[in-house]
Amino acid sequence: MSQPDVVHGVPMDRGSCPFHPPSEYRTFRESDEWRQVEVLDGRRAWMITDYATARTVLGDDRFSADRTREGFPYLQFSQKALLRGAPVMVTTDEPLHSEIRRRAAGAFTARKVADQRDFVSTLVDQLIDEMLQNGPPVEFVTAFALRIPSYVIARILGIPAEDHTHFHELTGRIFGLSNTPEQVEAGRIGLQDYLGEQIASKFGNPDEALLTQYAEAVKAGEITMEDAKSQTRTLLIAGHETTASMIGLGTLYMLHHPEVKERVVHGTEREVMGVIEELLRVLTIMQRGLVRIATEDVDIDGHLIKAGEGVHIALNSANRDASVFELPDEVNLDKPSRRHIAFGYGIHQCLGQGLARMEMSIAFPRLFQRIPTLDCPLDLSEIQFKTDASVYGVRELPVTWH
Repeated sequence: MSQPDVVHGVPMDRGSCPFHPPSEYRTFRESDEWRQVEVLDGRRAWMITDYATARTVLGDDRFSADRTREGFPYLQFSQKALLRGAPVMVTTDEPLHSEIRRRAAGAFTARKVADQRDFVSTLVDQLIDEMLQNGPPVEFVTAFALRIPSYVIARILGIPAEDHTHFHELTGRIFGLSNTPEQVEAGRIGLQDYLGEQIASKFGNPDEALLTQYAEAVKAGEITMEDAKSQTRTLLIAGHETTASMIGLGTLYMLHHPEVKERVVHGTEREVMGVIEELLRVLTIMQRGLVRIATEDVDIDGHLIKAGEGVHIALNSANRDASVFELPDEVNLDKPSRRHIAFGYGIHQCLGQGLARMEMSIAFPRLFQRIPTLDCPLDLSEIQFKTDASVYGVRELPVTWH
């Protein structure tokens, strides 16, 4: 049997269009040959690029997310550095995963998300007012895209919204793919220390926010302070980083695809949500993908993945699979699909996906309704994209209007 082809590192180069994943993924999906990707420590993991296999792996409990397992296929230093904290929901298996998830889940139910709508609506209008007063030009990421999810997750957790620049900077240290292990560790410690202070402040001053629940659990001896810091760190990072990237990148995409922008501005609520689902699928910002390790031998369509072998799931490739999506490489305005796996799949599917959808459903229409001539004066080749981060997006986006 011949040795499989090896891909040396992910994410790969995107080529000329920043809205598309690496072109090699199409070749991989259309081939019957299985490939491996080179991970840290010289190890290799099987690369999954098609939709069906991606869902199979993510939904099968024989593939573990537990990063403490021997031979786990680390893709970057941050995955190892974060192990120094307590276990969190994205890196644990059942039953511990559900135990950790259950503590936070109440804050992200459909009812709780609906309770945030008025706050988000008011916030979006306030930020647009500030943009109109201060510009043009305006740097869109810091003025709008980053502040919406940062303020919302701060409100849910019960931390000062004005600290968003600080915790975003620490998050960047953790997830920058080019950062040294020392930089990653400094970011982890900084964020842990910050959250520890915030949790401790709730001991004598309880409120209705989520950190108070964690503080009470620590006081009751249900979890340790290290548990609380690590688990809330995951919520803080996931609650602002990904949605901010989607708002920034999604806005730029619509500036270059006016038919999509028009649907967001003039469409029904259902049509707007359809656009958001398609943006999530087409732009899939988790460019590093997800990793798992097989706990026993697993046969997938005649291909044996042995116990102890790693698997890398390229979400941005699976979401462009032409066997599943009618217009795989563009936003399908007529037949949007929620079958995508931009939020993952299986038990580890993103807890805050409803919140992210709600934030975008308000931000995108209101932005283009109130600033219909919004534009970016730069060519795509002049814009800085976060190619060196786990979560893809635009680093800075200058915008103008008239």
